[in-house]
Amino acid sequence: MKILVINGVNLNMLGIRERNIYGDSSYAELEKYIVSCARQFGADVEVRQSNFEGEIVEMIQRAYGKADGIVINAGAYTHTSVAILDALKAVNIPTVEVHLSDINAREEFRRFSYISLYAEMTICGKGFEGYRDAIAYLVQKEKG
Repeated sequence: MKILVINGVNLNMLGIRERNIYGDSSYAELEKYIVSCARQFGADVEVRQSNFEGEIVEMIQRAYGKADGIVINAGAYTHTSVAILDALKAVNIPTVEVHLSDINAREEFRRFSYISLYAEMTICGKGFEGYRDAIAYLVQKEKG
């Protein structure tokens, strides 16, 4: 199984930004964690990050016919991007939305997710572990 993990805007600043919300671990540590989890479940994973909405759309489009699942944490684009939603719908690849923090317990504007209108499930507030749960879900779904 091939899984594309997309991390969006400001995720590259993990360990620097708002440590009280996102913790002290770096983005490099997150990447290593994701790769380790994928290996544990026997999946191939590609981990990508971009601060640019159009680039995220292009990542999703390039996954068509290549990825069996997508895990996406679009960062703030979660709450604003119809373009990312439309790209996910266009490629029709099983998708799990992940957020490190509990977006439902934060500011009102963070409580709505365009991505959740397509994603099969949303995992939030579990930190890095949310990515493990997302990968596990997609692998289990693939196995039937």
